[in-house]
Amino acid sequence: MLFSIVKKGLLILCLLLAGCMAWAQKVIEPSSEAHPDWSKPFPPFQIAGNLYYVGTDELACYLIVTPKGNILINTGLASSVKTIKTSIETLGFKLADTKILLTTQAHFDHLGAMAAIQQMTGAVLMADEGDAAAIAVGGRTDYSVKGDVCVYEPLKAGRILHNGDTIKLGGMELTLLHHPGHTKGSCSYLFDVKDKNRKYRVLIANIPTIITDKKFSAIPSYPNIEADYAYTLNAMKHLTFDIWLASHASQFGLHKKHKPGSAYNPAAFTDKQAYYDAIADIQKEFDKKINSR
Repeated sequence: MLFSIVKKGLLILCLLLAGCMAWAQKVIEPSSEAHPDWSKPFPPFQIAGNLYYVGTDELACYLIVTPKGNILINTGLASSVKTIKTSIETLGFKLADTKILLTTQAHFDHLGAMAAIQQMTGAVLMADEGDAAAIAVGGRTDYSVKGDVCVYEPLKAGRILHNGDTIKLGGMELTLLHHPGHTKGSCSYLFDVKDKNRKYRVLIANIPTIITDKKFSAIPSYPNIEADYAYTLNAMKHLTFDIWLASHASQFGLHKKHKPGSAYNPAAFTDKQAYYDAIADIQKEFDKKINSR
């Protein structure tokens, strides 16, 4: 009799613990109703060489194709799985050939569909050391998240990346650039692609927009945020490249540089001054913020 009671008690306890764990992992993606372009499909296209755009109208996702499998950078919202899959197939490739998953920052608008795509492909997620912990808990430890909730499905990084590390696959070699501030592990990528005419040095830049209206000193969960922004802004001023892209389409002027159905034109993305102007504008915003203390 006593054994039966204990057994039932343990069963109830296990069910309660399981319920608590399920509740803790419940994903509540922030509303994107104010940003319909985040989920609006955009026709995929070839940027340069073996680099392709497979994102939405605003949330940039990139596919790098190699003979040994493909690399996908960013996945947009949780609802974007079908859009990305369709975009990749429209270009003549297969989502199943994705071997490596990367992101430029640990926010729901770039990682929302990452877990689903990882499950569909078996690809290895590689993440910047500063964002790996946040990714593992679905972003709920990020200073911009309101409440103790997961904003995307938690994922464990199969490889932790550090500043200057290289990601290699099928003859491609990407260099990770640690650019913290927007998140603790925001990062950019530098790599070369080539077509029949020439080679291009490509920068996928995580533009370090300042997302908090609080004073930096009022963010105890990220005590190094001011120093990180200062470091990143200085580092990004000195990068050299031929083509530059970003985490959001509007940040690099996608809609002005490429019209759906237009011909292959890598030169459209070589406006370097627009990049340096963007960094200069954020530097002014940063200076104003720290000088208003």
